[in-house]
Amino acid sequence: MTVGVGAGADQLATADMVLNIGPQHPSTHGVLRLRLVLDGERVISAEPIIGYMHRGAEKLFEVRDYRQIIVLANRHDWLSAFSNELGVVLAVERMMGLEVPERAVWIRTLLAELNRILNHLMFLGSYPLEIGAITPVFYAFRERETLQAVLEEASGGRMHYMFNRVGGIKEDVPAGWTGRVRQAVADVRRRMPDLDGLIRDNEIFLARTVGVGVLDPATAAAYGVSGPVARASGLNIDLRRDEPYLAYGELGETLRIVTRTAGDCHARFEVLLDQVYASLDLADACLNRLASVTGPVNVRLPKVVKAPEGHTYAWTENPLGVNGYYLVSRGEKTPWRMKLRTASYANVQALVTLLPGTILPDLVAILGSMFFVVGDVDK
Repeated sequence: MTVGVGAGADQLATADMVLNIGPQHPSTHGVLRLRLVLDGERVISAEPIIGYMHRGAEKLFEVRDYRQIIVLANRHDWLSAFSNELGVVLAVERMMGLEVPERAVWIRTLLAELNRILNHLMFLGSYPLEIGAITPVFYAFRERETLQAVLEEASGGRMHYMFNRVGGIKEDVPAGWTGRVRQAVADVRRRMPDLDGLIRDNEIFLARTVGVGVLDPATAAAYGVSGPVARASGLNIDLRRDEPYLAYGELGETLRIVTRTAGDCHARFEVLLDQVYASLDLADACLNRLASVTGPVNVRLPKVVKAPEGHTYAWTENPLGVNGYYLVSRGEKTPWRMKLRTASYANVQALVTLLPGTILPDLVAILGSMFFVVGDVDK
């Protein structure tokens, strides 16, 4: 097409450009590739291309027994390791008809909420960093280290805790541990306004996130988006309340579900931020209950654990959303099949609809606000 001198900008001839973001890019929390078609700086279409980190965990499960698969399952979302291993043992316990001791249930609930806070703090620090705010990550990591110390004391691990066992937990927590957790939770709650005040209403941060990357409720539901991303779009869904597991059914009004309706980058960030406060309250409630709950923390099992023949589906409200574990057993010591439904996989799918129509400078802001871990996508 030829354009004459003095032609308007709307008549300017342009050619669509195909741009690959990745497969290694610092904004994507792992190795993700985006194939974009651009008209100038506007995104026409976006195709997430996954599989660069594929570990084949689902196939590896089939040649390892029920104790060994826990060490594989806690790695696909490396920021939510405790919650990942929890889903596996819940599925196996359901198949075997095991009743877990009450003390183990409450310790699991406490550790799941502490793991949720650790996950959220990582994104609360890294997301502003991705769009140019350097300082918040230092505050976020200060709080993470406070909580990491008590989780490491109990489990021996900093990221991959391996603390869950079929029928309970590895061992009881050390003497005086609950008091140190209570102090750590109080310290984090007292200092969280430092991080909150630094970023929530920062005018530059607001300019980069408000009204950007709006995900409407219908689209979120259609793609199976869950967790903080879905609740920021107005989908009031949380398995801890809707299908209670562990001790969540006994927490009553302490279990506060944080939602927003705007569905933009800022709403997603705010849900994550406010969920930290809600999880700190849940941790305190668990500590109060643990003070009066004594007894064993696991069930005595045979040397070789075998799940009876059949199938079951267990799902949990992981920090990033709904994690599902579909277990099929033929009565052997290894699962015949274990299929993972990971939160990040569904959340990344929504980029196909979310990115077209946006401009290139907003791409990183939108990507970071979807709160995914690529290992959780690739499994």
